[in-house]
Amino acid sequence: MLKDAEGRESGTLGAGGVLRLVRDGSATTRNELAEQSGLSRSTLADRVQSLLALELLQEISGVASTGGRPPATLTFNRGAGVVLVADLDTTQCRVAVSNLAASPLAERAFAIDITQPPETVLAKIHATFKELLRSTGTGPDRIRAIGIGVPAPVAFSRGEPIDARMMPGWDGFSIPGWFADHYEAPVLVDSHVNLMGLGEQWSHWRDVDHLLFVTVGQSIECGIISHGLVHRGAHGAAGDIGHIRLAGHDHVACRCGNNGCLEAVVGGEALAATLSAGGLSAGSAGDVVALARAGEPRAVQAIRGAGRAVGEVLAECINFFNPGAIIIGGDLSETPQQVLAGVREAVIGRSLPMATRDLRMGCTRLGTRAGMIGAAVMVIEHVLAPENVDRAVQRHAL
Repeated sequence: MLKDAEGRESGTLGAGGVLRLVRDGSATTRNELAEQSGLSRSTLADRVQSLLALELLQEISGVASTGGRPPATLTFNRGAGVVLVADLDTTQCRVAVSNLAASPLAERAFAIDITQPPETVLAKIHATFKELLRSTGTGPDRIRAIGIGVPAPVAFSRGEPIDARMMPGWDGFSIPGWFADHYEAPVLVDSHVNLMGLGEQWSHWRDVDHLLFVTVGQSIECGIISHGLVHRGAHGAAGDIGHIRLAGHDHVACRCGNNGCLEAVVGGEALAATLSAGGLSAGSAGDVVALARAGEPRAVQAIRGAGRAVGEVLAECINFFNPGAIIIGGDLSETPQQVLAGVREAVIGRSLPMATRDLRMGCTRLGTRAGMIGAAVMVIEHVLAPENVDRAVQRHAL
């Protein structure tokens, strides 16, 4: 059999590909792996042994039976290390130590001021990481990767927030560079809304290949998931639907410098200002939600109207992207009946029938934890990507 430069049989799966077959449930025994991979028995044995040595696979001996000894079962070892994750929005940060199945072993949430310098916020996250590692008895040698979510677009290849209007001092700041002084693990950074969409899809919508996750609160943003991957666009700005112009509102100025933007019309500040002008006490999207949940009819009407406005913009997105599901998150998702009624009304009325025929809509099930889970998924999929597993095998062999 011909070998490539790294000693693998030409045209065959490396150890990372074998691990992928086990992780996705395609094969759980050596016989099934041989059939699925096309590898020779000796080559497959080498691949499996390498994965066992890295603790990424576990082999459970078959239980004897009257029909003969069953084959040993190979399973992915979700305990073969941990990932550290933190998801920041404008007022709160959620931090966790997670296993390699994106299940938090320990987590904590605390208030933040996102206008503080990045060094101050990241130092607090670092201190919390250390506390959670101690609480789980996990040593630094078990850290596989770090994932960070921020409320701004991100230059993903560099891990730098860009156009960070709500985060003074963060624009162009290297988050991986800051963490490199404290950890040897790789650091990945993405926007808060992208990670929320990824976390929600991973946890509850695995059967949906194309999904839009829309946050409706102080800001209005969209995370785009396609075939389980985040679509970020050329510069990390994909999904910024809050600055799509809403028909009939050209008189409303937006902080971005344009007029009639969706966020300026029905974002949290706009809704709160409208209710305040009517004599109600509201300063944020959270206040509007609290009023609606208390039965205030003007707040209920405002949220349903916001849902209709968001639905008008989403109708165009649906016609263009044809998603299988739309999930609503953010403050207004806490009033699911009102906001979804408004979104459905506009979407069904303005989208093409073919695009909405099997469309599913709902509110987030993970709530504010979605971004934290998504950050774990992001870095786990990076660490366990076949090419990165193959590199780990090579380093271990040296």
